[in-house]
Amino acid sequence: MIVMTKRIFKILLCVIFATGSVGIKAQNQPNIIVILADDLGYGDLGSYGCEDIKTPNLDKMAVEGVRLTSFYANGPECTPTRAAFLTGRYQQRVGGLECAIGAGNVGRYDEAEWLSERHQNGLDPAFTVLPSALKKAGYATAIIGKWHLGYEKKFRPLQHGFDYSIGPIGYGGDYFYHVEKAKTIRVDDFTGSHNLAENDREIYRDGYYMTHLITKESDRWIGSQSPDQPFFLYIPYTAPHKPLQGPYDFKNRPLQGDEWQLKDRAKYAEMVEDMDKGIGEIFHRLRMTGQDKNTIVIFFSDNGATGFGDNGPFRGIKGQVFEGGIRVPCLVWWPENLEAGKVSDQLSASFDLTYSILKLAGANPENYDLDGADIIDHLLQGNEDYSRTLFWRKKRYEANLKAVRDGNLKYIINYKGDQVQEEYLFDLLADPSETNDLKDAQPKDLKKMKKLLQQWESEMKPQWLDQLKAVK
Repeated sequence: MIVMTKRIFKILLCVIFATGSVGIKAQNQPNIIVILADDLGYGDLGSYGCEDIKTPNLDKMAVEGVRLTSFYANGPECTPTRAAFLTGRYQQRVGGLECAIGAGNVGRYDEAEWLSERHQNGLDPAFTVLPSALKKAGYATAIIGKWHLGYEKKFRPLQHGFDYSIGPIGYGGDYFYHVEKAKTIRVDDFTGSHNLAENDREIYRDGYYMTHLITKESDRWIGSQSPDQPFFLYIPYTAPHKPLQGPYDFKNRPLQGDEWQLKDRAKYAEMVEDMDKGIGEIFHRLRMTGQDKNTIVIFFSDNGATGFGDNGPFRGIKGQVFEGGIRVPCLVWWPENLEAGKVSDQLSASFDLTYSILKLAGANPENYDLDGADIIDHLLQGNEDYSRTLFWRKKRYEANLKAVRDGNLKYIINYKGDQVQEEYLFDLLADPSETNDLKDAQPKDLKKMKKLLQQWESEMKPQWLDQLKAVK
C-alpha cells in the first residue's frame, strides 16, 4: 500500500508539471538568452551561404539547433523591431515607433515629431510584455546592449521590467567613445550626444570597444546568476551597425567628419566576426557554469543589411520593405529539445519569439493581447508549415512604405506624401528575389492583398491618434 501511494504521488507530480496547473518550479523553467544583431544581412553568416565572413560560433548554433529561412523582422529599421519584440505586438499599435528614433530623441515623421515635442517619444512601459511578464514568472531579467526605444528616463529599461541594464540608450554611435554623431535635443542626464548608461545612469567607458563591453558584461552577468532562479538575458549588440569600426581601430578622439561614413565590406566583416567571437564566449560561460543544459539561445537580426552587408538572394536593403530589408537570419539553439540541424521554412516574425518565450517560461501568453504565434512550439512538435499573413509599415519623413505577405503572395505599396511611388505584387515561392511584378497579370490577387492591408491598417490605432488629428 505504501509503494502504491508513492507511485501515485509520482504520477501526480508528472501530471502537474506537464499541465502547468500548479505552476512550474524554477528548475524546470529554461534560462532564455536572446541575441540581436544590428543591421546584419540574411547572407552574412556562413550557415546562410556567406563565404567572406567567418562565423564559426553562429554556424555551430545552426548545426546544433534550428535555422529559420523565412523569418522576418517586424520592421526594416532598429526601433520598430525592438518595440514589436518587447510588446509581442505590431509596433504600429504603440505609435511613433515606425522608424528608428533619431539621435538625441528626434522624431522622424509627423506622429513621432508630435510625440517628441511632448516628451512622449518612446516605448510606454504599459505596452511592454516580455521582461515584466518574465519577472512575474520568477525570472531574473537583464538587457545588456542597445536600447533605442526612448531616451527619457520614463522609457528606459528599468521601467519595463528589467532588473539590470547597461548599454547605449540611443542607436549606439562611436564604438570606443559611445557618442552619437548628431547633437540635437539634449536629455537632462546626458552630455551632448553621449548615450551610454547603466541602470538609467550615464556612465563613461571611453576606449572600451562596444562589442567587447556587451560581451564581457553579458559573461559577467550570467556568471553571477543563481542556479536556483531562471534568467532572461536580452543581448542587443550594436554590431555591425555603422560607423564601421573594428576592435583595433581605437583613436585618441571620437570619429570626425567623413569617418562616420566609411563603407568597407572588409571592416564590416571584421565587426561581424568579432561579434561572433563574443557569442562564442557567452556559450563558453554557459558550459563552464553548467547552464547550457537548461538554456535556450535565440539569435536574429533587427532588419536587413545596408549596402555593404549581404542580404543574400533578396532585393532591397535596410529601410525598405523588399525582402532584403526585412527577411533576416534566425537561429534557435536548445540541445536535447530541438532537432539538431533542422531547417524550417515556416513563415514567422520577431514578435512570434515573444509568444514562444512567454509560454516556455510558464507566463501564459494567452493572458496578453499578442499578435504573434508560437514558432518554437511549432519547431518542437515538428508540425507541418502553415500559411499565414504578416504586415509591415514604415514611415520616415515623407515616405510611407507598406507591405503584406499572405502565403506566398506579397504586395508592396510605397508613398511619398500622398503620391504612390511604387506598387508591386510578387509570388515569393516562384520569385524570391522580387523581380517579376504580377500586379497587372493577377488583378484579383492584387485586389485581395490591398483589402488585407487596408483592414490591418484600420486596426492599428494608437491611443493618442485622435489627439494628433485634432491638432493637424
